[in-house]
Amino acid sequence: MPVGRTLFGGSPYLGVFVRANERAAIAPPSLSGALEREIERVLGVSTVRTTVDDSELVGALVAGNSHGFVVGDAVDAAERKAIESIARVTLVRHRLNAMGNNVLANDSGALVHAEFSNDVVAAIGRALGVPAERGTVAGLATVGMAGVATNKGAVLHPKATAGEAAKVEELLRVPVHRSSANFGVPVVGACLVANSRGVILGRPTTPVEIVHIQEGLALFD
Repeated sequence: MPVGRTLFGGSPYLGVFVRANERAAIAPPSLSGALEREIERVLGVSTVRTTVDDSELVGALVAGNSHGFVVGDAVDAAERKAIESIARVTLVRHRLNAMGNNVLANDSGALVHAEFSNDVVAAIGRALGVPAERGTVAGLATVGMAGVATNKGAVLHPKATAGEAAKVEELLRVPVHRSSANFGVPVVGACLVANSRGVILGRPTTPVEIVHIQEGLALFD
């Protein structure tokens, strides 16, 4: 089944701790063996464990796709080497350095924080090998937490506007749905980790939310 529900150390905010692409998942060292096996089973990936900027909030600090990852420039050599075992890594210097919070990307495009400079937007686009544009989701500039995207679909904050949804659909070249997760939490990207093969959600996510997210990411048994 391409859907799992669990907790990360008691927290339902899996997207804050784990980042995945089509090949691998990046997770902090505290990841339990049971959750590592669940991630690998549901997403069909291997797992790389590392901190980022000496933090366990890997999902919030790393953005990426199949072509590469972007992180803030405070990562150390060992952290960078761990991530580079999956794909190339680009360090981006900006005060808004939580790239996972601020970038919503798949293998076709990237929507990024509305306050990023032209140089940062261009650097993210080059790093991920896709067109990158500034935007918001439900008026939030933290687009990586307000939505989640794979190569099959995107799910956005329930209050994403029609214009915002259309921009994501055009830029990322996937259909867009809206849903909450974790029993009504609107920042859906913070609640789950996904790729084109599966999704793992926070345990409080309701059956109705699961259906919406599964539909939005085109994940079917």
